[in-house]
Amino acid sequence: MTYLHVFDMDGTLLKGTTASLEIARILRCEPQLTDLERRFRRQEIDTRGFARSIHRLWSGLTESDVMSAFVSSPFLTDIPRVCADIRARGHHSMVVSMSPDFYARLLLRFGFDEVVASRFPAPPFTSPVVAEDILTPHDKVGIVEEARRRRGVDLEHCVAYGDSMSDAPLFRHLTNTVAVNGDGHIADLASARYTGRSLWDAYSTARGILTPTCP
Repeated sequence: MTYLHVFDMDGTLLKGTTASLEIARILRCEPQLTDLERRFRRQEIDTRGFARSIHRLWSGLTESDVMSAFVSSPFLTDIPRVCADIRARGHHSMVVSMSPDFYARLLLRFGFDEVVASRFPAPPFTSPVVAEDILTPHDKVGIVEEARRRRGVDLEHCVAYGDSMSDAPLFRHLTNTVAVNGDGHIADLASARYTGRSLWDAYSTARGILTPTCP
């Protein structure tokens, strides 16, 4: 018997912020990015409109900028410990994020088995964003379904960790869900809740709802 732990990134592994905001801080364009995120929350633009906007805004972005943003980002504590424990038990971990893959894939260094994110041109950008490569909240369900079937994981042995309404389709699809520093909307959908700065504690909360089946 094996399990699949699925983590959101923005607002979940990253507490109180997003990958895009952390990159904007490095590029000193926080006001423009904050306005884009506000428009996204109000549903004035969708994930593809958001992606096209940051592609234009970050025309001078470099791989070095991305790395600088990543290493200074406020991640929850104990992420490598959680990934190591999941792997030691013979289980699987993955991150599914709508944020750019050039930032999200750096999470592999923490020990996640797989990271799926919106596909962007590599910085510095020399080609446009392809709309079909940008993930939507509903895409998360299909991605997790493909991953669990490929790994031979039953649906009831999947657990998702998220913080906001972008995680709602996946939370509605799965039985085992943990709101991590979640807003009121996602907390109402979750089977468990955690507030704090430790991914280990959030993971322990998840293991509590999986007991007694989870070894």
